[in-house]
Amino acid sequence: MEDSINPLSEKDKNELEMSETSIKPSIVDNHNIENPLSTASTKSCGCGGMNNNNSERIISSPSYIYAVGKIGYRFPNRSIELELAQALGRRSEEDTKGRTHDEVIYTALMDRANRYIARQICYVLTIEGLETYILVPSDPLDIDRLVEAIRPNPGVGDINVVIGRRGPIAPPEMCNGLMIPIVSVDQIYSFDRETLMKSIPKRKGTNEDQIRKTSDALFNHLIQVADNAGAVDEHRALNYLAVRYDEIYQRTQLVQDENYSFTGIEVRPSRLTGVEKIVDVIFSYENRTNRAVQKWFCRVGVTGEFPYLISPMQEYFER
Repeated sequence: MEDSINPLSEKDKNELEMSETSIKPSIVDNHNIENPLSTASTKSCGCGGMNNNNSERIISSPSYIYAVGKIGYRFPNRSIELELAQALGRRSEEDTKGRTHDEVIYTALMDRANRYIARQICYVLTIEGLETYILVPSDPLDIDRLVEAIRPNPGVGDINVVIGRRGPIAPPEMCNGLMIPIVSVDQIYSFDRETLMKSIPKRKGTNEDQIRKTSDALFNHLIQVADNAGAVDEHRALNYLAVRYDEIYQRTQLVQDENYSFTGIEVRPSRLTGVEKIVDVIFSYENRTNRAVQKWFCRVGVTGEFPYLISPMQEYFER
């Protein structure tokens, strides 16, 4: 058998040495080796939202939320619910006797001894009766803000404005099967409708009762725009104006005093949009006698998380 094995010829040895030499640079030189981490960040995900032509923009801009609704709570599981019940049982009768269930819950969650429970329950923003977002504070120290938003005596007119960044859909185990988007909350404004209406400045000669009715009707229209979850730029601009810009209420009352009716609102991308994203919010009014249309508008910047006023209310002319 050994006689049948031929030793390598001189030619074969030379060819083998050349082949070994040719593969050495690709092993030693790692400049052309793809980094798995960088590859994962530049290749298309194959999900339809990205292709290889714009793969360098794989990191999408944050999805901001500026939503108006009402904050409530839910227990993620039976364990947390019973733990809170035991915490309530440890309180003295003086702290609980004669109080409503909501008052007792609120007081218990505000107690720093029960902070561990407050951190584990689910805070949910409801918009127009629909549970829309699960709220998580961007800073764990801000958990008190969410607890305070629950209120000891919740009322029909309670309003919570939530500003933050939208995340993924919650897994079923996070909030007892509730699968809705998670929002990382950066700011919360809590007030009631009556307080908002009273805070609107009254022009000299304006009937206080009438401006309140006008403001209430306009506020309802703004927040009840179809599918207004405060997640798109148009709705974020509307919600911002509804709670931060009283001139829209003043102007509507002045136009109504001229026998006009408020007929609708439209949000369009502004022609001034460049580096900044700007929208025009246009309010339409129709004369009750001759049906002539009058329009007023303001510009709102929606580039970042917090919308801001670009230009004040002024008359709008179609181009």
